[in-house]
Amino acid sequence: MTQQAQEQEQARGRARGRGRAPDQAPDALAPPRPPGGTRLWPKSFVDRLTAPLPGLRGIARLARESALRPRADGLADIQRLPFEPGPLPRVDDRTLAVTWVGHASWVVRIGGLTVLTDPVWSRKILGTPARVTPAGVAWSALPRVDAVVISHNHYDHLDAPTLARLPRDTPVFVPAGLGRWFTRRRFRTVTELDWWEASELGGVRLDFVPAHHWSKRSLVDTCRTLWGGWVLTDAEGQRVYFAGDTGYGHWFERIGARYPGIDLALLPIGAYEPRWWLSDVHCDPEEAVRAATDLGARRMAPMHWGTFLLSAEPVLEPLTRVRTAWERTGRPREDLWDLPVGGSRVLARRGSGASPG
Repeated sequence: MTQQAQEQEQARGRARGRGRAPDQAPDALAPPRPPGGTRLWPKSFVDRLTAPLPGLRGIARLARESALRPRADGLADIQRLPFEPGPLPRVDDRTLAVTWVGHASWVVRIGGLTVLTDPVWSRKILGTPARVTPAGVAWSALPRVDAVVISHNHYDHLDAPTLARLPRDTPVFVPAGLGRWFTRRRFRTVTELDWWEASELGGVRLDFVPAHHWSKRSLVDTCRTLWGGWVLTDAEGQRVYFAGDTGYGHWFERIGARYPGIDLALLPIGAYEPRWWLSDVHCDPEEAVRAATDLGARRMAPMHWGTFLLSAEPVLEPLTRVRTAWERTGRPREDLWDLPVGGSRVLARRGSGASPG
């Protein structure tokens, strides 16, 4: 038995010992865990994979096809990528507002808190060309950051130079196993959560939910930390789902069933070509729209495109395809929040619609 197979079998055993298989959700929402604290985790989360990771044959095929980046014709529209930075909207503690910084980075204002998702303000990340649109919000324009949520440890979602700019008393909410990365950098309030677990901060509930993805940051840590998305719910029940990085699959229906009434789903639509390589871990635009339906989300805001060139599709294709897919559903056009980088939207009270920031 290979080491990977041994780790997978051990992880399955641990899951059986907890009385719940990794693909099953608890019967009721978990009570929130207090922020911070130290926990013990398995050495591997490979049992949480919903598809096998690519092997050497796949990597060799990718190299032969030279399919890592868009071709010249796919880059022709790079100057047309939507970039419209503006001031952050004014909010109160009963207002839900979002601002797209670029890629998977959002400024989420909810329940009186300012929450950053997967903050990446760096111009360049490891192994990827420099960003093609600047960060949509200047770091100096941010209000006090009340919390950070991280989906997983890939470099385009966990950016050390950006996080180093935060005060070390900033509460950070992370997947299981990733807390040590932050405590080594002297963050003092780090909360690690397993799938379907929750914490609470300032009256806002933060639930960590599954995703069809994986984790890796070095040559020796494949799936040693967990991955997932976040559901943020304020005291009035306003709810936003941040998917992080994910392929399409069964988790969306299960998340929607456990967290009904999602007002806004922040869903990835880019980094999907070639499909034979990326379909298990990245949604394409049509799948993202289908995911919004599975979730029962009232609105969808696309992300994970137009910032870093991570794959081979033309740079503007994700936007045109998601608009077409949304139109085909017959849902109101105003419920697709296809923001430019730097754009904001404010969610009015339920039944009152929404307005731009």
